[in-house]
Amino acid sequence: MATPCRIRRLLVLLAAVAVAASHPAHEFCAAAGGGGGGAGGCGGGGDGTRILIKGGTMVNAHRAEEADVYIEDGVVVAVRPNIPVGDDNVKVIDATGKYVMPGGIDPHTHLEMEFMGTVTIDDFYSGHAAALAGGTTMHIDFVIPVNGNLTAGLESYKHKAEKSAMDYGFHMAITKWNDEVSREMEVMVKEHGINSFKFFMAYKGSLMVTDDLLLQGLQKCKSLGALAMVHAENGDAVAEGQQRMIDLGITGPEGHALSRPPVLEGEATSRAIRLAKFVNTPLYVVHVMSTDAMEEIAKAKREGQRVIGEPVVSGLVLDDSWLWDPDFATASKYVMSPPIREAGHNKALQAALSSGILQEDSQWRKW
Repeated sequence: MATPCRIRRLLVLLAAVAVAASHPAHEFCAAAGGGGGGAGGCGGGGDGTRILIKGGTMVNAHRAEEADVYIEDGVVVAVRPNIPVGDDNVKVIDATGKYVMPGGIDPHTHLEMEFMGTVTIDDFYSGHAAALAGGTTMHIDFVIPVNGNLTAGLESYKHKAEKSAMDYGFHMAITKWNDEVSREMEVMVKEHGINSFKFFMAYKGSLMVTDDLLLQGLQKCKSLGALAMVHAENGDAVAEGQQRMIDLGITGPEGHALSRPPVLEGEATSRAIRLAKFVNTPLYVVHVMSTDAMEEIAKAKREGQRVIGEPVVSGLVLDDSWLWDPDFATASKYVMSPPIREAGHNKALQAALSSGILQEDSQWRKW
């Protein structure tokens, strides 16, 4: 997320992504207050509130075309070829030979997250600066409750986000279950606009919820019309795998991947999908890192179940060879959960993303 994408031609990235499809007052960027009426070009706004990006290749989800983009007060109000300029008060950016794209939205981040004695390396300022440099203009972070309390967690994250430099939203993690958590989930949806809740099937002894608690959480999400999300790894088996590695004296970064193989991600993904089917509620599986998990999602989608699978860039382009680097400082940079898999998984995940089996793409966290 910290490095701008470099492709054949320079990307011009728009911070404003909402396109007003019908905005007749600005469709031709008429000069404001001039004597020539509405037949001129873009006018007024010498304070930089009006911007015209000319001559680029405009790329949206549905097509790419040669077009100009006119922005006023941070909102895209016209996208069409050859928008005229009426005076010198509009900032004109020449995008000839460049792509013009909406800013990206990262649906899964962990900024300034406190976890098991560590804190993620980027906060809401440095993370935002890196994101903006790479063309991401909005993200959704995960609020971690304070001792299971959702309201306290939200207040903590609001405070962390006071130094933000771009748009953001929140998911909410659920790390324990009782009547108070159930009540607070309703408050989050109805009063704070948070309508997605993440359940950890991993991290035994820390964030992990058991199947009975996950089932209750899925039922609550259904009743609220909220989206249930899961980190899908078998936490009990991972704990066993970790102990095996310790017993064998394998304590380097490579032991992390060996302790939580793809089969444990696939098993947990399958279990979560089946529980969601039992409750009849949609499911979002975060950071899909293996063919094992991807195939469970593909099977569920073929059967008509509402399941969203989210890959991450590291899982799409890297393999686990980095974890075996003899230099600990290098290898440790590639530790994440679920881990980066051996070569072959990445290509399969790329194909799944291309074909629509997987539907989101996240830069994920910065540790």
